[in-house]
Amino acid sequence: MDLNVGDIVRLKKTHPCGNTEFKIMRTGMDFRIECLKCGHQTWITRAKLERNIKKILTAENSQGISD
Repeated sequence: MDLNVGDIVRLKKTHPCGNTEFKIMRTGMDFRIECLKCGHQTWITRAKLERNIKKILTAENSQGISD
């Protein structure tokens, strides 16, 4: 699965604040994600994140770059 910094993902499970949308802050073996409602950041393994993704809402690299 191709995930990049800045992507917004919807997860299957809700955050305690009630939100399901998170922004990817760091990629690699572990990911740092930020809740878009309360701003809480947490670390999650790549395998666990990929299993829990319901939908990729916006991808940072899908925006066209023009010179």
